[in-house]
Amino acid sequence: MFETLSILTFIYVAIVLAYIRKLIIRMQQDNMRQIEDLQKIYAKLVDQQNQLAEHKIDIQNEASKVFTLYDMTREVTRTRSQQDAFEIFKDKLHQNVHYVKCELSDAPCPEVTNFMGKNGRFFFRLRNKETEMGHIMIDRLETEDKDKAVILCHQFALALRRVKLYQEIEQTAITDSLTGLHTRRYALERLDEELTRAKSRRMDMAVLMIDIDHFKNCNDRYGHLVGDQILREVGDIIRSSTREIDIAGRYGGEEFCIVLPDTDLSGARYAAERIRSAAEERTITAYDATVHITVSVGIATYPADARKSSELIDKADWTLYKAKKQGRNRVCAFGD
Repeated sequence: MFETLSILTFIYVAIVLAYIRKLIIRMQQDNMRQIEDLQKIYAKLVDQQNQLAEHKIDIQNEASKVFTLYDMTREVTRTRSQQDAFEIFKDKLHQNVHYVKCELSDAPCPEVTNFMGKNGRFFFRLRNKETEMGHIMIDRLETEDKDKAVILCHQFALALRRVKLYQEIEQTAITDSLTGLHTRRYALERLDEELTRAKSRRMDMAVLMIDIDHFKNCNDRYGHLVGDQILREVGDIIRSSTREIDIAGRYGGEEFCIVLPDTDLSGARYAAERIRSAAEERTITAYDATVHITVSVGIATYPADARKSSELIDKADWTLYKAKKQGRNRVCAFGD
């Protein structure tokens, strides 16, 4: 009986131990599966974190590009000079890409398109709609920097359009639409500037007042359309007979004013006579009319005749009146 009980007890204990062992193994397996699941979840979280970090870097890079463009746009809008705008562009380009040399050409180049040439030479055509504005050449540009360069070049093209548009508007504002010469207001402003410069540098300067002889008679005889053509022709004569530094403007009606910087009486008389003789030799054909004209010119100089801009104008105008009284088609100076 005792032996039977012992055997049963042994069997029971063995069964219990086997069950416990099996239970432990199952728990270990469950734990391993949980650990594997947790490891997968952790790996996924790490991967997501890495993706977020990469995305953050991409966003930062894009933001940096946007801020670079914003900074360039903001700085360029402060200038009205094409050269200053290009210097700002080069500075921003240097901050973002690697290159050796960058040049701006105003000459349109039909054969140039936006491409990467040999030895990393990059060309970018500048356009204002269908109008060519020149091109940019970037030497030794790295291939991986091409996209950045294209973005900055596009931004510069927009800035250049703005600069040129402003220059056109400014030129329109200071240009007489009929003669192509400067407006009276601009000519007088430049007279004040040149007089100040002449005083500070102790230089001579002169003012010419020019009037078309018998212009009213031409208008009455041939009509205002012919009169307008006469004014255009005289404007062309004055432009072709003066220097680049001279300031020529339409003073009013058929009267013109020319400021001659760094010019004494002898030089002013030469310039005036050149205009007078060119007008006398010009044959003007307008519509069905052929007209010959003459002009009279009055001269006043600084510092010999006047020291204020208003006095220079008044004395040159008075001398012009004297030339008219003496028979027209002549040059008179205030000191004559």
